[in-house]
Parts: sequence; structure tokens; C-alpha cells
Amino acid sequence: MDSIEEIISQQVELVLMEDVGQGDITTLACIEPKTVRAEIVAKSDGVVAGLIAVEQTFVKLDSKITLDVHKNDGDPFQAGDKIISIEGDSRAILTAERTALNFLGHLSGIATLASKFVKKVTGTGAVILDTRKTTPGLRLLEKYAVACGGGSNHRFGLYDMALIKDNHIAAAGSITKAVEKMRAFLESEDYSRRFILKPEDVDIEVEVENDEQLREALACKVKRLLLDNQSAEQLAGLVELARSIDAGAKLEASGNVNLDNVGRIAETGVDFISIGALTHSAPSSDFSLKFI
Repeated sequence: MDSIEEIISQQVELVLMEDVGQGDITTLACIEPKTVRAEIVAKSDGVVAGLIAVEQTFVKLDSKITLDVHKNDGDPFQAGDKIISIEGDSRAILTAERTALNFLGHLSGIATLASKFVKKVTGTGAVILDTRKTTPGLRLLEKYAVACGGGSNHRFGLYDMALIKDNHIAAAGSITKAVEKMRAFLESEDYSRRFILKPEDVDIEVEVENDEQLREALACKVKRLLLDNQSAEQLAGLVELARSIDAGAKLEASGNVNLDNVGRIAETGVDFISIGALTHSAPSSDFSLKFI
């Protein structure tokens, strides 16, 4: 399995291939190759994320480029702050500019939005989670950006957690049957041939929509429940019922969560709040690159 650094390197190469292709026509025509200095400066406020991708973007176009980083991933920044100083080949810097700023703006935007959600639930004990609603090919970086903003990562893919949702339940016939099938599969040779994660390390989470389903899931000794698309009032009732049956059950709220209602949701006593908007709807932070 590739390391995180190798995966990010591959992603940067693909993005550069998409943007640069056979070469930067305008820069090759207008810019004489020489050593120059440049700066990336913030034009908005937020939280930094994605510096590893930014660095690789420049270095892949000129291995001699040097970067002096003034902020670290996870650091807050304000408009006007200097983020990175760069020295190297003028053509390479200009060719890398848009790709580097795209990474930095997109990932810092995610970190910034995540930090706003985290602040809204401070003191409640609720943990802000991301989802699998990520840009194809950029999941690792986007989930990293959520962590830079103080959030936590839900499952990375379909391979590291069992999440039994409404369609699985309908196909199996009931929550009980779906959980039984899940546990049987985890003990099977088919599972051991396909997956690296040990069966005992696979968390099983079940989506429940009402009191009856919640009781059934907890009767199956499931320790984590997804409470999807519930109002704050409905969540409070489900949390109270769950705690009365199994005080140790972990409860996750999801669906239609925004900055206006996340505080009320957290106050219901849920353990986790998963938010797709962290990665699919975060406004990009604004940065510019200027030659000195």
C-alpha cells in the first residue's frame, strides 16, 4: 500500500498534468528563465491547510525551488499575512502558480469551515466529523484539511468501517438480519482474503430512523448508531431513549446540519455530528502569488 506522501505525490502529478499538459505556452513565450523571489499572501481570513501539496507542486516543476513557510497547516491567518516565500526559476513558479493556489485555497477553505463548526460545539462534547462526500481523487487531502480545522475523520472509504444504512436494512429484511449478516461476513474466509483490517477492529454502525429501530439495533448489541435527518427535538428524544438502554452507545447525528443549527444539535447529547458540507460546500480561501 502506498504511503500518504506517495498518494499526495501522485495526486499532485495528476493535477499538474491536467493544467500544464505539454507546457505553459504564455510563460514560455513571455518569461525569460531566471531566479526570482515570490510570495503567497492571504487575501481572506481562515485556517491554513494543504502546504504539503503546495510544496510538491512547485518542486515537481523545479527541484531547486526553495520554500520558506511562514504558517503551518492548522494555523489561523488573516488577510495580508504572508504564507510562503518562494525562490527559484521564474518559469516554474508561474507555471505552478494556479495549481498551488487551487490546492491552498480549496483545502484552507475546508479547514476554515471545519474550524467554524468546531467552535459552534465547543463545550458540548460533540465531535465534528467529515463524510465520504469528497471531491473524487482528493479525499485524503480534504479529510486532512478537516483535521487541520479541528474536526475529525469518519471512515476513509468503504473498506475501514461497516455502516449499515437504510438500503442495506431493506435488502436484508431487517436491522437484526443485516447485523447478523455483517458479523457472519466478518468471520468468513472471504473477508480475510479481501481486507487488511482485523475483523475485531471493524466498527459496526447502524442507521436508525425511529424508536423502534433504535431499540432493535441496541438489542443486537450495536454500539454506534446513525441518527440521520432528525430535528433537534427528535434527536433529543432518541438520545434519551438510547442512553436509558445502553449508556455507552455512541450516537451520530447527520443530515441538514449547518452553522445555525449545529449548536442545538450538539446540545441534544449526541457524540458525533457528521457534515458533508465540510468537504463539498466549503468556500475557497483567497490567496495571491506575487513576484518580489
